[in-house]
Amino acid sequence: MMVSNFYSMEVRPRPELFDFHGVGMITDFTENWDNIQNFKARPDDILIATYPKAGTTWVSYILDLLYFAHMGQDRQTSIPLHDRVPFLEICEPPMPKGTDLADKLPTTPRLIKTHLPVQFVPKSFWEQRCRVVYVARNAKDNAVSYFHFERMDSGMPEPGKWSTFRQNFMEGKMVFGSWYDHVNGWWEKKQTYSNFHYMFYEDLIEDCGREIDRLCSFLSLSPSPEEKERVKASVTFD
Repeated sequence: MMVSNFYSMEVRPRPELFDFHGVGMITDFTENWDNIQNFKARPDDILIATYPKAGTTWVSYILDLLYFAHMGQDRQTSIPLHDRVPFLEICEPPMPKGTDLADKLPTTPRLIKTHLPVQFVPKSFWEQRCRVVYVARNAKDNAVSYFHFERMDSGMPEPGKWSTFRQNFMEGKMVFGSWYDHVNGWWEKKQTYSNFHYMFYEDLIEDCGREIDRLCSFLSLSPSPEEKERVKASVTFD
């Protein structure tokens, strides 16, 4: 019976991109909008922000290890990263809403990730003076990664051929909007908001250890050399 039900389930159609206050969006990221905007940040929260496919998971994993590796390997293997570092704006039933996961995080600080353009970030993050880590990636590499992600993920709009996708990317007709507006908007915020660390995906590739040191400096963390080396070894890939 279970097998029969599984194979009879309807395939969810790919969503359509629509304009949401001047930014391309899909309903998975707008259905919970009031709760997103009213989210209550705490002073010790850390917000990890990126344009899609720009290193979100990589930096989330680094920060999770820096703060919580001492809790043991079981935490890393038994709790998925998307539960340890919730995606604030996601609302994809029957999965829990990102805001609900963030509210229920038992750890301090709470690590929360977002792809929102800076103008959409809940005001409480700024009011509480939360620390922000933003990761930017070279536009060409970002576009290629985003293209392959959309081809793979049926929860995203149909990307079409590379030539079509590339044109849409250059025109900013993407989920979460224009790459340029996103990275530039967050860069401008950095000029007026001091609790902000702006980093680059390419720098992580070039020297992950150096970038971990810079993160530790920003976050006032003092792991031992051995602890930093373990983090680096856990997150480095070829």
